[in-house]
Amino acid sequence: MGFAEIRTSKSLNENIMIKLLKSILILIVISILSSCNTKEEKVLVFSKTTGFRHSSIETGIEVVKKIGFENGFKVDATEDASFFTEEILKQYSTIIFLNTTNDVLNEVQQAEMERYIQAGGGFVGIHAATDTEYQWPWYNKLVGAYFKSHPRVQDATLHIIDKNHLSTDFLRDTWVKADEWYNLKSINPDLNILIKIDEKTYEGGENGDDHPISWYHEYDGGRAFYTVMGHTNETFNDSVFQEHLLGGIKYAIGKNNLNYKLAKTERITPESRFTKEVLDFNLKEPMELDELPGKGILFVERQGAVKVYDFKTEKTKTIAELEIFKGNEDGLLGVAVDPDYQNNNWIYIFYSAPGDEPKQHISRFDLIGDELDLESEKVLIVIPTIRKCCHSGGSLEFGPDGNLFITVGDNTNPFESSGFAPIDEREGRALWDAQKSAANTNDLRGKILRIKPNDDGTYSNPEGNLFPEGTPNTRPEIYIMGCRNPFRHSIDSKTGFVYWGDVGPDAGGGIPDRGPHGMGEFDQAKKAGNFGWPYTRGNNQVYNKFDFATESSGEKFDPNNLVNNSPNNTGLKNLPPAQESFAWYSYIESEEFPWIGSGGVNPMAGPVFHASNFKGKETFPAYFENKLFLYEWMRDWIYVVSFDENYNMVKADPFMPNTEFSHPMDMIFGSDGNMYILEYGQNGLLKI
Repeated sequence: MGFAEIRTSKSLNENIMIKLLKSILILIVISILSSCNTKEEKVLVFSKTTGFRHSSIETGIEVVKKIGFENGFKVDATEDASFFTEEILKQYSTIIFLNTTNDVLNEVQQAEMERYIQAGGGFVGIHAATDTEYQWPWYNKLVGAYFKSHPRVQDATLHIIDKNHLSTDFLRDTWVKADEWYNLKSINPDLNILIKIDEKTYEGGENGDDHPISWYHEYDGGRAFYTVMGHTNETFNDSVFQEHLLGGIKYAIGKNNLNYKLAKTERITPESRFTKEVLDFNLKEPMELDELPGKGILFVERQGAVKVYDFKTEKTKTIAELEIFKGNEDGLLGVAVDPDYQNNNWIYIFYSAPGDEPKQHISRFDLIGDELDLESEKVLIVIPTIRKCCHSGGSLEFGPDGNLFITVGDNTNPFESSGFAPIDEREGRALWDAQKSAANTNDLRGKILRIKPNDDGTYSNPEGNLFPEGTPNTRPEIYIMGCRNPFRHSIDSKTGFVYWGDVGPDAGGGIPDRGPHGMGEFDQAKKAGNFGWPYTRGNNQVYNKFDFATESSGEKFDPNNLVNNSPNNTGLKNLPPAQESFAWYSYIESEEFPWIGSGGVNPMAGPVFHASNFKGKETFPAYFENKLFLYEWMRDWIYVVSFDENYNMVKADPFMPNTEFSHPMDMIFGSDGNMYILEYGQNGLLKI
């Protein structure tokens, strides 16, 4: 063998060794990746109750542990909702809600649960899992239904209608057993039903021939199984039920893979991230606030005081007392700082003018340093009113294009229409007829106005308002009409969309020939429009025409063909079609928006958060990006609304739900990235 042959042989051996090493490395990498994607099978049993507590819970937990031991998966059991974090939940192959009742997770934990399912996690619900989280629509879809009622524990015949499933493939066609057979409501139509109950074989059934008992389905990226069975200890100790439950658990575990990159729900920032600081208190009917950039918070009180909280001195100073009319709901109502204030020193004030002539002024003043020059007043708009009652509105906000948005109430007495539409057309009854104002295209009351202030103290009307300039019998300032009392509004600095709360009428319940129950509204306008008052409310729930002289009802108004035939109308008779509200609610809990709760009704709209407005500043976390703050003056809460790509509401999460707020009156984000809130109840100025 020559030298060349020896070298060639050596090279071949080296190539073989290199290829062998590469193969080993590939196998190691595959093994590592496989171990990352497929974890050990481990199940979390969650049995927290805040309502009725089933005595079978402890037996159920022990049975699940037994099933796990016999079938190779571990079982942890807890009633501690703090387990619901991504870091903990990702350890588990599925989560079992075993006879949970009522509200068992807070909103932060709910978001973690949603993310777990979206990542591919599994869910098993047993019995009272459907008697849980009634105000969480996502959970309703996941578990598949809600508990409605139940008869006594008794035998019944079950029909197995799908045997192509791990939980039923061993069962006969029928199964006779005793349990507490729930009647169900809000049933998800996308369920795959495994077992139905024959209501002819027991007493108290209310779901008819299609009364489901066990089901499965894929939902929002995960897999869910549920059974009504599980009220009694005897059920859990039944070997047939145990095998049925095992099949459901195996289905929910599935491939046992989680990928949190697939999670869509955002993690909610914990409340502990925020603090409430009281900057001032003992204010006198504080109404609205705005920021003097870098200097302080400017705010007004209804009795006439104009005040500034100074960032440097951390003290409040009264800089002016305006002479105003203070009766009814009138007074010093609104304030806004010009977007170019640092160069022009202009602020705008909405106030009720003193004297015998009933009118509202929207005026511009010079504010230089701490001196409000009352002689500098430029009156932009005068709004004639009836000074006997009610609904003044009065909020001022600038939009992203330097347009000034002005809310004006309908100036209508609501107390002689039984809480329904005030449309009294009798002679001398204009005060009781909102058709003179909110439904009048030639009147500025019951509206949101949009104007562009000019340097000379006048204004122009931007394109895109509801009525083009020059349209007969209309006012070109009108952007939104058909409002009752639009008290607080905001304009998204990114989109220009307008949000506001419109305080509703007082009817405690609906009457078929009069109209719906009283509703407050959260409204959104992506463009100019008519929001229907006094003909519609909420999602275009309509009122009837009503003759106040004969106290007789007529036909219902048509939201798409509204006609204002009131003798108090000075505008167009044929009105733009009514737009539906963003959210609507009354005194009792809303089916459409259960998060709003129950209580008094006084909706208000806060700002939409954009971090780009606070570059270089420490501000709210990324979770709040593009989210709208809504708040309720009567119920003392603040919510954060998430949108889809079309700016439709997806969901609402509470903001600082364990923090006390007392009639929040107005809120803004300051240029420093903090939130500032005026409170009417405690008469305070807050920083968040």
